[in-house]
Amino acid sequence: MQLPPALRLALDAHLDDRPLAGLRTEGARLSQRYRAETRDGKRHLDGEAAVLAYLAARMPATFAAVRASLAAVARRQPDFTPRTLLDVGAGPGTALWAALDAFDSLVAATLVEASPPAMAVGQALCDAGLSDSVVDVEWVAGDALSGLSAREPADLVSLAYVLDELPPAAIPRLVADLWRLTRHVLVIVEPGTTAGWRRILAARDQLLAEGGAILAPCPHAAACPLTPPDWCHFAERVERSRTHRLTKGGTVPYEDEKFIYLAVAREPAAPPAARVLAPPRSGSGKVQLKLCTAGGTLQERLVTKREGETFRSARRLEWGDEWG
Repeated sequence: MQLPPALRLALDAHLDDRPLAGLRTEGARLSQRYRAETRDGKRHLDGEAAVLAYLAARMPATFAAVRASLAAVARRQPDFTPRTLLDVGAGPGTALWAALDAFDSLVAATLVEASPPAMAVGQALCDAGLSDSVVDVEWVAGDALSGLSAREPADLVSLAYVLDELPPAAIPRLVADLWRLTRHVLVIVEPGTTAGWRRILAARDQLLAEGGAILAPCPHAAACPLTPPDWCHFAERVERSRTHRLTKGGTVPYEDEKFIYLAVAREPAAPPAARVLAPPRSGSGKVQLKLCTAGGTLQERLVTKREGETFRSARRLEWGDEWG
């Protein structure tokens, strides 16, 4: 996956004159905080240095995860044309860019963010990259746990990589607030860790109890068939810019972002027969698939060349794809 050209240009303009050593050092610190899911009373994006490191080291991968999640929504509800977006914990606007790339119907977006440096950088990126856009972007200074009371409902509501920063006891109230503000679809994205999966499962249970209809990734509303140490997650490959690669100390022109997501709608959509839960294993004349089925079961399916078109279809599948 590539970043939209306007975002790539805006990022390059914002980062090109920044010392690489500083981006690399702060990027390593920021990545460690994300990996460790550090909760020490500080925000991950607690200053301009952290925000700039996020732009270089994390924004492309976060964009890819959110964009892939929104693509799953579009596949399940191809007639969904959201006009308004509410993104909570917006950071420098990553989910906004993903939503604009996924839905050309958007005309207004409200971005709620508690970090002044993140807001300032996000506004600068919008000014640079969206000057010709028709979307009206409103930035609101506010915390995810206390800044939603005055917000208006939106067609699409998103929360990306935020739950891992919050006290666990506060999450149910936030999920309830987000659902109250959702006219059509709510999308929550978390890191693809076992802890991220557990948070998504808890939100899934809560939203089902409140009458939500799961769009993705689950093809069913039954209990998750996976049990630890296994867990549900996906991966999206994102192309690295030169600054991104050098900041991360990488040698390859891409990275794979592992994530887990939940898309819940007010109106149900016909589910796929199954979703692929792991990279398909191909051999001579065969494909081994790990599937979560519409019946709520986990299935290992061996598809052989004898099955003709079914086999040809299976060979084209990737991790996270729908099947049937």
